Amino acid sequence: MVSGLAVLIVWSFGLNLVSSTNLKKPNIVIILADDLGWNDVSFHGSNQIPTPNIDALAYNGIILNSHYVPALCTPSRSALMTGKYPTHTGMQHLVILAPEPWGLPLSEKLMPEFLKEAGYSTHAVGKWHLGFFRKEYTPTYRGFDSHYGYWNGYQDYYDHSMLATLVPYKGYDMRRDLDLDYSNQGHYSTDLFTEEAVRLIQTHDSRRPMFLYLSHLAPHAGNDDDPFQAPDEEVAKFPHIDDPERRVYAAMVSRLDQSVGEVVAALRTKGMLDNSIIVFMSDNGAPTFGVHSNRGSNWPLRGMKESPWEGGVRGVAAVWSPLLSKTQRVSNQMMHMSDWLPTLYSAAGLDTSRLGKIDGIDMWKSLSEGTPSARTEIVHNIDEIEDYDTIRRGDWKYIRGSTQSGQVDGWYGESGIDSPSYNTARVLSSRTGTTLAGMITKLQIKEKDTSRRKTQENESSLSDSGKGPWQLLTSSTIRSLRQQAEVHCEPPTNGSAHCNPRLHPCLFNIREDPCETTNLASQRPAVLNSLQDTLERYRGTTVRPLNVPGEARANPALWNGTWVSWGDEKDDWESWTAPRPSRGRIPLLLSLVGLLLAAVAINLLLASNTSRQYGTVLQQLIFSGNKITSSQQDKGSSKVEKVVNTTEQ
Repeated sequence: MVSGLAVLIVWSFGLNLVSSTNLKKPNIVIILADDLGWNDVSFHGSNQIPTPNIDALAYNGIILNSHYVPALCTPSRSALMTGKYPTHTGMQHLVILAPEPWGLPLSEKLMPEFLKEAGYSTHAVGKWHLGFFRKEYTPTYRGFDSHYGYWNGYQDYYDHSMLATLVPYKGYDMRRDLDLDYSNQGHYSTDLFTEEAVRLIQTHDSRRPMFLYLSHLAPHAGNDDDPFQAPDEEVAKFPHIDDPERRVYAAMVSRLDQSVGEVVAALRTKGMLDNSIIVFMSDNGAPTFGVHSNRGSNWPLRGMKESPWEGGVRGVAAVWSPLLSKTQRVSNQMMHMSDWLPTLYSAAGLDTSRLGKIDGIDMWKSLSEGTPSARTEIVHNIDEIEDYDTIRRGDWKYIRGSTQSGQVDGWYGESGIDSPSYNTARVLSSRTGTTLAGMITKLQIKEKDTSRRKTQENESSLSDSGKGPWQLLTSSTIRSLRQQAEVHCEPPTNGSAHCNPRLHPCLFNIREDPCETTNLASQRPAVLNSLQDTLERYRGTTVRPLNVPGEARANPALWNGTWVSWGDEKDDWESWTAPRPSRGRIPLLLSLVGLLLAAVAINLLLASNTSRQYGTVLQQLIFSGNKITSSQQDKGSSKVEKVVNTTEQ
């Protein structure tokens, strides 16, 4: 009896000790938007789509105006999770298409695994897109305690099906952990993911620090048969937008903005906000036109998603935390997506040497104190298949080659200049704005009490104000920060004539020319050559892209109309003996009929001059046998010409 009691006391003491240690670690919340354009948050200067909650978070924290990301979804998420350039994990070329049997290498240790070892509760909500052909590639096998969302690159916002790109495969894709979840069909994806994030916060065991990865679908386009989807009441808020597609896109962004407010408020209600780090960012630039276009705008930056230009790789980003020393500012400190792993690990008081050899740099001190960036160089990409590479060092950016046959090398998207005026009161009264104002006031009172106890005298000037290091956000501060965050430049009408990177490398001074209008390659040959030499050194460390052809076996028609980890099935594919209701000769025949219909559709497309090139792409990419060719792997072979193909990012 005594020994049992002793064990209980020791166990309780140990639990309290662990809980006390964990409480020192901050909660980490990453909110990742999908295909959000540079010009589609109102803190960057556009009035067209108000984002008061995102703005309030950014203004109260740090606006990251030189935050760089890979130009596509899968590479961007791989960099976030591993702390490595995609070129060092084989994830640098395009994305994982739905029927392709590959993923982020299992040899890579991911952010949730590192944090879980440090005592964190880890949860993923929303999009994955890092592989699912075998269950070992899915979130709950990669360090997350739970996952609610989808495995592919996008889905229908209401029925949660996913229609593959370029092949007629369609299936249901919404899961809770490994199990299919049909309970919320008909409910809007953005709202579902917000509700799940709030539920996780509300039910969180506060004795442990929390890592929440909220990876939204919004504002990525839905399936090609219905890409623009938002609740009617949200669409009705934007009568000033003439383009009906962009009007719906604005509604998609607006719902995303509300999600940020709900998450911030939930953290405050739970008592977690005063020890949290919240990062909001986009995975890449917006695809203004082309496959999976969402009509997003990267104006005035050049290029768009999948391109090497600033519009593709310079992402919307902001960070907020009471642990940051200098806030309410705009940072031009160079930062890359791969930096978040060591930065957040360091912010949690953990030893970054445990992360091993990574490309990411610990930016926490630089961000918190506003000191010069620890990063001076970024390899945006080296893609041997696409035959382009680009790097930035200091103010200089080098580009050789391009994507999509140079069709995304211009300036695209709406400026939003002729929209209703910016309303600072709307920012201050937003869910995020009021929540942070309440928390800051509480911190000021706490600072005042602390100062009073320390001095044991009459109230000092610090305790008189009760402000300490924290300041309530004001309209004048908002206007000042917004002006600082705007990119001011106008692209020349002959900008493309100054630079054709598919013929000759181009060189830009990004600090002076953020819109990449003036090619300085001929004027600064020494800088150009130096950057070329640096790229060659990086090329020697590059891992070959892991992309492989797709498999017909992935077709959801063979798996009860759902996307599954088809690589885990051990039965003989050729024998058709597996006891699944949807498998057998009839579904196979239906699949073949579907392909024949697709071929007919392609021929009709080829008959049209305006669709001839896109139809050719489809024809080249339809599978042969049980494989689907997604790209030419041999650099020396003739490449499939892509027509603004942003694939499934």
